[in-house]
Amino acid sequence: MNRFVIEGMLARLLLYAGLVLLIPLALSLIFGGSIIAFLLPLLISIGLYYFLNRNKAPLNAGLTPRESTAITVLSWLAVSLLYTLPYLLSGYLSPLDSLVESISGLTGTGATVIEHLEYLPVSFLFFRSLTEWLGGLGIIVIFVALFPQAGRSMTRMVNLESTGVSSSKALPRIRDTARSLFTVYLSLTLLAILILWIWGMNTMDSINYGMSAISTGGYSIQGESIAYFKSGTLEIILIFFMVLSSANYGIYVEAWKRGPKVILKDTEFRVYLALTAAGALLIAFACIFQGHMDILTSIREAFFHAASSSSTTCFFAADYDQWPALAKYVILLLFMVGGCGGSTAGGLKVIRIILLFKCFSALLKLHLHPRAVVHMTVKREQFSLNTVLQTLAFFFIYMSLSALWAACFMMDGQDFIDSIGLAFATMSNAGPAFGNFGPTATYTALPPFSKIIACLSMLFGRLESITLLAVFIPGFWRRSGW
Repeated sequence: MNRFVIEGMLARLLLYAGLVLLIPLALSLIFGGSIIAFLLPLLISIGLYYFLNRNKAPLNAGLTPRESTAITVLSWLAVSLLYTLPYLLSGYLSPLDSLVESISGLTGTGATVIEHLEYLPVSFLFFRSLTEWLGGLGIIVIFVALFPQAGRSMTRMVNLESTGVSSSKALPRIRDTARSLFTVYLSLTLLAILILWIWGMNTMDSINYGMSAISTGGYSIQGESIAYFKSGTLEIILIFFMVLSSANYGIYVEAWKRGPKVILKDTEFRVYLALTAAGALLIAFACIFQGHMDILTSIREAFFHAASSSSTTCFFAADYDQWPALAKYVILLLFMVGGCGGSTAGGLKVIRIILLFKCFSALLKLHLHPRAVVHMTVKREQFSLNTVLQTLAFFFIYMSLSALWAACFMMDGQDFIDSIGLAFATMSNAGPAFGNFGPTATYTALPPFSKIIACLSMLFGRLESITLLAVFIPGFWRRSGW
């Protein structure tokens, strides 16, 4: 493993992450707020750039799989720590709470430890939204898209940061692909902001909710989230953008070349829409027949929360923790499944659920016909045995880690329901859970140990576990025996 190449790449990523702070710094100068909270992290990132890049390692040097993994993991840890500083230096949060808020934003989880958001200055509200927007598509993907030094050596890093068993690569060069994905991401964000502003939101609200919906992060600038606005029209607008962001962004690039029919013909996206619609109907059924709401209100809120949960955005227009048990169970299942591979949504991903069901079907066929040759295909794409095994392994790891986190929460004093909800909400990067940490609550009441576990769970969920687990293998950091 070439330490100098890792340091050089990390130096550049930290520098660009630091330069992003110029935007909230400018907002602090214009609208008021702590200047040192953004200026000092910016200066630290510049200092780290010169220190880590002192050996002038070439950025286009070939990277081994271990170097790519190390850079991906270290980049996410380093940027998370860098973005902890504004919260800490401003005096709003303690060191541990600052770390929770930073990781929650970058991973698109959307859980918060800030009790009164309305007291934060504009610069900090924008900074929170910016962190989840950067982490939504991926800090490495955005880095490759924007900066010309990045070359084919970044391909594996982009793949490690992407979600799902495969990511649509619509263009042959990784930089062209990253630029296309970023263009779609930015365009959808600007469109969402514009529509929300035209609808009647003020500028700060439209920017925050536009960035939150497209990144499927879920940060709000009001404690009541979308319920603050009491508007069915707003809910419909946000449903549209949350669903769009739950599709594989690669199909939008393909649609630009081959026409919009590509989107609706995508099997994974169609299954996602079907699961979301089925979840909405089940939630509405539970709320109507158990007497919680009238029919129209039940249907509207059911579809909003189904889209919000399946996209793992987890905006809330009502306190669903007060709904029937069946409705809460469906919400839990929806954010566990999540969106499509290659989207900004969290969860297991729909493509993996499809493959798991195909594995189940194949086992039944093999039981009846032991000599049969079974092929795993989704539409016209055939998945290799290696991909299928990775899917099965990922499902096992996801469930095992969720069980481990739940045990840790229970050991730290949380009750059974709260612990299960927290474990799956953080592993799926969904944010709000149930009970004491439901939609109307924050993570403030979590004890220190539980907050550390929540941070680990959010990172494992965003980097899809295997990337992070690899760095704990004893031989990973050895210089020899590769």
